[in-house]
Amino acid sequence: MHNNKLDKKQNNLHSIKKDNIILGIDPGSTVIGYGVISYEDKMRKPKALDYGYIDLKNYRRQEEKLLHLHQDLKQIFKKHNPRYMAIETLYFFKNAKTFTAVSEAKGVILLAAAEAGIDIHEYTPLQVKQTISGYGKADKRFIEKLIQSALDICSKIKPDDSSDALAIALCHYHHQLNV
Repeated sequence: MHNNKLDKKQNNLHSIKKDNIILGIDPGSTVIGYGVISYEDKMRKPKALDYGYIDLKNYRRQEEKLLHLHQDLKQIFKKHNPRYMAIETLYFFKNAKTFTAVSEAKGVILLAAAEAGIDIHEYTPLQVKQTISGYGKADKRFIEKLIQSALDICSKIKPDDSSDALAIALCHYHHQLNV
């Protein structure tokens, strides 16, 4: 598991209620992005707590990848104790082998979240883009700039999987406000 360092004042977990923590997940076959955001009750302005990725490239067999994915997710859940998890729905893949691997990873992600009692929400890539930018065909770079601005992140968000995960978490935040 690889995470990025955020400003310490931004990452003050002691003052954040569990109800205000959203974990975004961008599922993949070998790299799974994650992003954790929070918001305060009064201002409801979101802040990035953590983001990074789970790298499964060093494991050759699929069952090893899935086992390590499950273990890393449990560490993330324990560290941040999110109430909500927002995850991207799978869309059409040209490669059936990749689709199967991503589907299996997503199954492990959903199982781990259900075991932890986390409230799960799914969003399509189109929903995420429309919610973040107002335009369903916005490109990744534009979305990343909007995420950086919305969450006060000054540096480039690497890799793209982490940026996507933060976008998914922010999408849920906005949908939650409109409920």
